[in-house]
Amino acid sequence: MIMLLKDLYSPAFYDRLTSALLVTVPDFNPSKFIKKIYDADFESKELKERMKHTSFVLNHFLPNDYPQAVSMIKKTIGQLRIEGIGEDGLAYMFLPDYLETYGIDHFDESVEALEFVTQFVSCEFAVRPFILKYGARMINEMQKWSLHESHKVRRLASEGSRPRLPWAMAIPFLKKDPSLILPILNNLKHDPSEYVRRSVANSLNDIAKDHPHVVVDIAKSWSGISRDTDAIIKHGSRTLLKQGHGDILKHYGLDDTGILLSDFKILTPTVKIGDSLEFSFTIKNQNEISKTIRLEYAIYYKKQNGQNTKKVFKISERVYAAGATVNVLRKQKFVLITTRRFHSGNHQISMIVNGVEKEIFNFELII
Repeated sequence: MIMLLKDLYSPAFYDRLTSALLVTVPDFNPSKFIKKIYDADFESKELKERMKHTSFVLNHFLPNDYPQAVSMIKKTIGQLRIEGIGEDGLAYMFLPDYLETYGIDHFDESVEALEFVTQFVSCEFAVRPFILKYGARMINEMQKWSLHESHKVRRLASEGSRPRLPWAMAIPFLKKDPSLILPILNNLKHDPSEYVRRSVANSLNDIAKDHPHVVVDIAKSWSGISRDTDAIIKHGSRTLLKQGHGDILKHYGLDDTGILLSDFKILTPTVKIGDSLEFSFTIKNQNEISKTIRLEYAIYYKKQNGQNTKKVFKISERVYAAGATVNVLRKQKFVLITTRRFHSGNHQISMIVNGVEKEIFNFELII
């Protein structure tokens, strides 16, 4: 039987939680807590609803005085650790939600609490209402976090301030002008933690969607500092590279001069859901010097209105010796996923060489 994510909020979970709360919350009544948790609607609640419900119920058992409540949450985290509960458990995201919900008007106490709690369970979503409410004041605190001894706090600085953090509330003023968060990213470009560096790259990629010139300038400025920093800017430029943005292609020395794409063949011109589109081609570096070649392909998916929407997939990026010829065979599997709805009919595929899209070919998808 497949376990649903919402079932992280299970009787065993609440047993562990109430065991800790008995130690840390004066006069805590575990049976009353469990009764409030398992209300008439609990079974129908999805993951996020159960998370917020747990935060709501917890509030009934904590003091009305927010600083006192935060003190008990800290003690509860300490007790959970004593009882062998590890960090980063998804079910404990109700703790950041508590800070977001009940601490939004308590800036100083919540800043300190977010710094503490994120070392147990990430507060990247909870910090965003504070950014919206307090603007530069909150960003300034996050800049301090970017110098913190804990890599989890440093990552909160970069991940929590991403202009386009997936599944999180939007931060319109950072999408419009990301300059406030650039000092955070600059502080973290040498970070020893890959977990943090990858967050920096993701933030750059967010910025690139609205301000490509900012990321191009950063790529030029950070280039060659270290292998890790080069990896950050390369990953942070991935959307620009897929878009074939001229300045970023030039920065990486990617052009299609002297590169020959030939013998493109669609081996499965009719594809059923669950099967793969198979195609092959030959690529040759006709130059007299080695050349970096980035190979991608674009699928034009048919939409319900009959129009096509383009998605780019990377094949490889590597150095080809002068005169080198390589035959490539590739498969693109068509499987049902929740984020894309397929439609029967004519679809298209094209090859992209160093950002330059070549001829488009047709294939048929059958649902």
